[in-house]
Amino acid sequence: MSTDFSQSALDHLINIGVELSTEQDTTKLLEHILVSAKELSNADGGTIYSITEQKTLKFETLMNDTLGMYMGGTSGTNIPFPDIPMYIDGEPNHNALVAYAVVSDTVINIEDAYNTGDYDMSGARNMDEKTGYRTKSVLTIPMKNHEQEMIGVIQLINAQDGDNIIGFEPHLEHIIRSLVSMAAVALTNRQLIDGMEELFQSLTRLIARAIDEKSPYTGGHCNRVPELTMMVAEGVCRQNVGPLADFYLDEKDKYELSVAGWLHDCGKIATPEYVMDKATKLETIYDRIGLVECRIELAKNEILVAHQAKIIDGLKNGLDVTELEQNLPAILSELDDDREFLCKANIGGEFMRPDDQQRVSDIAAKHTVTIGGVRQPLLTENEIYNLAIAKGTLTPEEREIINNHMVVTIDMLESLPFPKHLRNVTEYAAGHHEKMDGTGYPRKLKRDEMSVPARMMAIADIFEALTAADRPYKEPKKLSECLRIMGFMKLDQHIDPDLFDAFVDQEVYLDYAYQFISKEQIDEVDVTKIPGYVLPKDREYS
Repeated sequence: MSTDFSQSALDHLINIGVELSTEQDTTKLLEHILVSAKELSNADGGTIYSITEQKTLKFETLMNDTLGMYMGGTSGTNIPFPDIPMYIDGEPNHNALVAYAVVSDTVINIEDAYNTGDYDMSGARNMDEKTGYRTKSVLTIPMKNHEQEMIGVIQLINAQDGDNIIGFEPHLEHIIRSLVSMAAVALTNRQLIDGMEELFQSLTRLIARAIDEKSPYTGGHCNRVPELTMMVAEGVCRQNVGPLADFYLDEKDKYELSVAGWLHDCGKIATPEYVMDKATKLETIYDRIGLVECRIELAKNEILVAHQAKIIDGLKNGLDVTELEQNLPAILSELDDDREFLCKANIGGEFMRPDDQQRVSDIAAKHTVTIGGVRQPLLTENEIYNLAIAKGTLTPEEREIINNHMVVTIDMLESLPFPKHLRNVTEYAAGHHEKMDGTGYPRKLKRDEMSVPARMMAIADIFEALTAADRPYKEPKKLSECLRIMGFMKLDQHIDPDLFDAFVDQEVYLDYAYQFISKEQIDEVDVTKIPGYVLPKDREYS
């Protein structure tokens, strides 16, 4: 072996090492290995295989210069050949040289495929008959990872010296084996990295699913928001007018934003179910309106019994009981009205006026009931407090618990040692309840204090909530109504105006609607009637 060849081979291995260490695509990585081995050995052809979980050899890349063949890898041409089984009926497959090399962990170097009695070369001969090719020298090398597990095999065909086909010389075999060993390390590292990323993605989705499963009323929210967030991101990247015309996210940026989307509500895992699922004002573990109705029914019975006793006493004493008999139905009817009012107030679907709130207190003071020998008010202080909620079903304290999920989210995400390419996940995920005027929560950030991706998440979170059909406290809204509400939010500086314009310009709302909301909610949208929205041709940019 000449000094020039040794230096050339060393330089080649160094260059290959750099390429293998920087390549992130496994398919390209395998192709790099094959191409490098072909170049080092000056082989006419070669194939690289990976080992599947089914214990078969999968064709990854196939090349043959004489036949003009290039399939698999990055060629864009599929390899039509089926996987090669490593075992047949539980025994090593001796009919395929690559399978035997892997199973026996043997490097096989054949000088002439047609003149060897050690191995079954019928497969190569059959292929030669079909193609008119002549397989002569063959080098087959198994690939093992750092744990000595087989991960693939490379096979080179017909080493060349000018116009002559020669065998793969021992020193060349040694170099190719070094390349394969180095490549196996790079490939294993790539597979480990890919595996860790896949595991991490699965964990983020697992957390999102756990939160959605925790509440039947927000089921799907944690799955839909990341999908919508990425739709918004794609739409903004398409925007070619206004302040966002030059905005761009590469694949790493999109991956980072996607992770943030899946984790944006992870703090809800610590939110009590009785608050998260509070569909009515009196709901805790169960809806206490049933207890209120029972007390009202008990009060009616007590009043009825008391009146009947007075009537009986009056009759015994020869008194006129007409007034007592006439008043009773009115008193009972009044209690029925009170019960109906409280049941309606418990739903929390409409804004409660001060007069209605006062009526709750008046009803509580009007009657008492005896339970277990103890005289009790018709409504407890806690029930009065909850039934008098002006809007929705949550008390200020419960609203604080709900809002606190963002603080918990931030604490949870800040405790994670995110790698460099995910360092913005916390900032993106923590901003979806902030408002552009600084009145949001938890940090009361203003628009210029937030990144564009964080502002995107706010758009996605709001639109998903507006269009959701699984909330107990509201009817599903039409698409046009959702956009009208968001238009007012733009005017009130609650959402980013440029992002909302892009959201409408690129019809992201429509793409999302077709995939995630019911057909009954999708109505005709006249964008010119969306508050605060101006057509691109009519906009003025400073």
